[in-house]
Amino acid sequence: MKSTMNSLAKKDGKPVIYLHGGPGGGISENDRRYFDPNVYRTVLMDQRGAGKSKPAAELKDNTTWDLVRDIEKLREHLKIEKWVVFGGSWGSTLSLVYAETHPDRVKALVLRGIFMLRRSELLWYYQEGANHIFPDTWEQFEEPIPEVERFDMMSAYHRRLTGTDPEVQLKCAQRWSAWEMATSRLIVDHDLLKRAETDAWALQFARIEVHYFVHGGFLKSETQILDNLDKIRHIPCTIVQGRYDVVCPARTAWALHKKWPETELRIISDAGHSAKEVGIVSALVEATDKYKAL
Repeated sequence: MKSTMNSLAKKDGKPVIYLHGGPGGGISENDRRYFDPNVYRTVLMDQRGAGKSKPAAELKDNTTWDLVRDIEKLREHLKIEKWVVFGGSWGSTLSLVYAETHPDRVKALVLRGIFMLRRSELLWYYQEGANHIFPDTWEQFEEPIPEVERFDMMSAYHRRLTGTDPEVQLKCAQRWSAWEMATSRLIVDHDLLKRAETDAWALQFARIEVHYFVHGGFLKSETQILDNLDKIRHIPCTIVQGRYDVVCPARTAWALHKKWPETELRIISDAGHSAKEVGIVSALVEATDKYKAL
């Protein structure tokens, strides 16, 4: 399996790696907006099966630990000693796991929309919780699944997204992706919803997400990140969290901050989950500016 990489802006700048969400979301040109091009050498990486990585939507040899190894191989390939690690949503999960695995290679962490892949977080969003806030959208999400299977929506979607019927795969990929696109911003972005209609992207996003989620992110335990915080307690870290984030609710960011009080936690009062909301963007830029001197 092949992952793709982009190294942007100042070639001799201070290195930062951007870890995208999903998993399966892929990178875009807009992802460099958070980094001063006069200071940073920004590295963007399409994780396995996502974006331009080949083969697209591939699940074989696609685990958290494969991605951690990919990040470290990329750092060695680029001859970078240490870098700032930046990630939101699933990207925050991967950033934390990478940092706990290679703490000597991380100068600082900038995290957004904290997600630690605990069972309660997954059930909140895909079973019982967020559907109380978005009942209309939830009806569309559950429609492809027979009522008898709706007691476990993730498993039901996993069976279809990894099945052999391409029509069923595509329909379920679009519904899975539309659920997240519809709930990720404080005000629904209809342009974002259109992304879920893109066949190739929806298949990458939905197949890879559900693959990771039904396997608990391939973590050793659901408290792995919290259990290993002492390994990274010395690393400067800024957490940016939308107050009304429905995808990754603020309770998770709060749990991380409580166990790691050395972090800077910024809760944005008028934002949801998306990294593209104005208050979130401003706070992320301020965080990367703060770490310019490292």
